[in-house]
Amino acid sequence: MKLKKRISKSIVFLMLLSAVLACNKTTKNTNDDVKNESSHPSLILTTKGVKDIRAQLGNIPIFDSSLKAVQEEIDAEIAAGIEVPIPKDYSGGYTHVRHKRNWVVLQKAGVLYQILDDEKYAKYVKDMLMQYEAIYKTLPLHPKTRSYARGKLFWQCLNDSNWLVYVSQAYDCIYNYLSEEERNKLETNLFRPFADHISIDSPQFYQRVHNHSTWGNAAVGMIGLVMNDQELIDRALYGIKGKEMDKTAKDDDGGFINKDGKAGFLANIEEPFSPDGYYNEGPYYQRYAMYPFLVFAEGLHNVKPDLKIFDYKEGVLLKSINALLNLSDADGDFFPLNDGQKGMSYYNSALVTAVDISYHYGEQNPGLLSIAKQQNKVLLDDSGLAVALGIKNGLAKPFDKKSINLSDGPKGKQGGVGILRNEDMELVFKYASQGSSHGHYDKLSYSLYEKGEEVLQDYGLSRFVNIEQKGGGNYLKENKTWAKQTIAHNTVTQNETSHYNGKYEIGSQNHPTLHYFSSDNNNVKVASSKVTKTYPGTDMHRTIAVIKDEDFEKPYVLDIMKVTSATVNQYDFPYYYFGQVLQTNFKYKTPQTLKTLGTKNGYQHLYVEGTANANSDNSKFSWFNNNKFYTLTTVTNNKDELLFTRIGANDPEFNLRRDPALMLRRKNAKNTSFVSVIEAHGSYSPVSESAFNSNSSIKELKVVLDTENYTAIKITNVNGNSKLFITANKNASKKAKHTLKINNKNYEWSGSYYFN
Repeated sequence: MKLKKRISKSIVFLMLLSAVLACNKTTKNTNDDVKNESSHPSLILTTKGVKDIRAQLGNIPIFDSSLKAVQEEIDAEIAAGIEVPIPKDYSGGYTHVRHKRNWVVLQKAGVLYQILDDEKYAKYVKDMLMQYEAIYKTLPLHPKTRSYARGKLFWQCLNDSNWLVYVSQAYDCIYNYLSEEERNKLETNLFRPFADHISIDSPQFYQRVHNHSTWGNAAVGMIGLVMNDQELIDRALYGIKGKEMDKTAKDDDGGFINKDGKAGFLANIEEPFSPDGYYNEGPYYQRYAMYPFLVFAEGLHNVKPDLKIFDYKEGVLLKSINALLNLSDADGDFFPLNDGQKGMSYYNSALVTAVDISYHYGEQNPGLLSIAKQQNKVLLDDSGLAVALGIKNGLAKPFDKKSINLSDGPKGKQGGVGILRNEDMELVFKYASQGSSHGHYDKLSYSLYEKGEEVLQDYGLSRFVNIEQKGGGNYLKENKTWAKQTIAHNTVTQNETSHYNGKYEIGSQNHPTLHYFSSDNNNVKVASSKVTKTYPGTDMHRTIAVIKDEDFEKPYVLDIMKVTSATVNQYDFPYYYFGQVLQTNFKYKTPQTLKTLGTKNGYQHLYVEGTANANSDNSKFSWFNNNKFYTLTTVTNNKDELLFTRIGANDPEFNLRRDPALMLRRKNAKNTSFVSVIEAHGSYSPVSESAFNSNSSIKELKVVLDTENYTAIKITNVNGNSKLFITANKNASKKAKHTLKINNKNYEWSGSYYFN
């Protein structure tokens, strides 16, 4: 009751204050528009939103608990005092971490001032901003020189942009608390020079399509919205115009800043997002970029509603949140496509922002409320209030993740990512474009999960993010020598050379194409894609199915990779598993001294721990992980080699994980097919010390037909029951009718594949 009385008094006070301030208008000299001081806050919080929040306080549990946690956090920071050190460190170092902490604290303190109407928070924000104003005028470029675009507070402009995105929100919240003289001081000596540095002074950072630039655009635009500076707003939306831009600058990833005028916030929406909302750098960087995309869009929606920013490109920003949530496993962890750190999930604060904004400004999908409940916190703004009220009113429903195909490219014509879900199995099939500078050279690769646990892994990135002892928290050299290379992924490598020879300029010009995607059948989910030019004269076509069959305990994966080439080659096909080797049907030798598999393109990082020659038509390998059993059955010939490998060679600083793989090597082959089944089966109880269904259920895997038009695979289980899977390699439309004779038996079906 005391809280409600205090809030009620505060509302009366603010109403009187607003009436006074309404008479005191200030004019900005950039566009001659007159802006009323009472229009603040207007970015993520609005004056109406503040009023609505105060009216609901004490009656919205998830919002109230979020507010309490933030208040306790910021009160502790205020008690500890303000620290604005002179910058000197890389990521993870003291000054870096302190300035990073400051941007979070400033934003939260500003919001607390608006919601609680407690002047101590506004004073704290003002005092810290004035300390930044005092040092910024004299700051040189950051002393660490690694970045292609150095900031002043941080070693890279990216982090300076992070700071301004957050701090612009704090400034918006205390705008009316400050005198006109104080605002002029901050804008003249801090905010405008700050915005100029990350844009005009750093075109190689700002003037391109990349997640870095998105942060820069949002930073310039958001402070422009608060200052009512139309020049900064236009610079944010459309990029730098005129003589300031150096069109020859090159970034540190080998990509050029855009010479065709594609720059600014709108270009960064237009180019990386497909119509389905897939972001070409992958979910890890989509998660990172979604915060500036959405908070700037929210600010534009509130301040410049005529832009209709949430309708831009058919509403792709809101679509992208649904895509991103679907790019997570059963535990909410994002699939590590391209450069991606494992363990990043939708519990990250950027996804709290994404979920809340998507719910508030979208169609109020009740599935988003269930994720917000799992996140157990909401934003302290208008969108967070909407989510809190939805949860309070019992509107939440489960967010249903189904099999989904997400196209890539601005028009959806540059491949994509197919996610096949069948019961507890999730398969991620990557047939996407290069993925900008964060892309990996792994066309037609896949990873496999069971209940959120990796079965066959994608390595992800080689970086210890924000851990200073490991390369200053930045990308390690092994990211290029290992993580990006084709051999680090579950796909085919030809002649120990990565796809596109590991060249960004080539890879960015090529992409796979979708052959077909089918998820209508509850028992059979299939994705099929083709790619050309990964190697001169070599084409690949991969078809992957996740099949639920009554003869098997769990759904299994059928994998068909067809390779056609104009030349004879060596093909390597790895399976990056986790756990302990249980059993093989081939005899292998283990060396007394470990040697590397090769000398370059990632091969220099692989130890050879075992070698074998295939001695049957089917080679079988079983392993044990997380108290579950798995078996790989692959079609082989007596010339095939099987290699047990382990990551970690030529890694004196132990930057790489020591993960194992089984590799199938096929030499002196021209046109060939790799056909495998991966079974998940059984379980083990360490308490009762009992194993259930620990053996493979497959008796034989056989290619019964493999032509230019069709590939047919027969799968026979240990009880002698057989099923046939036929995929159409050419005409795979849903309406296509097929008639095929195999071993004197006729098969007829309509659609992309046959299974029975």
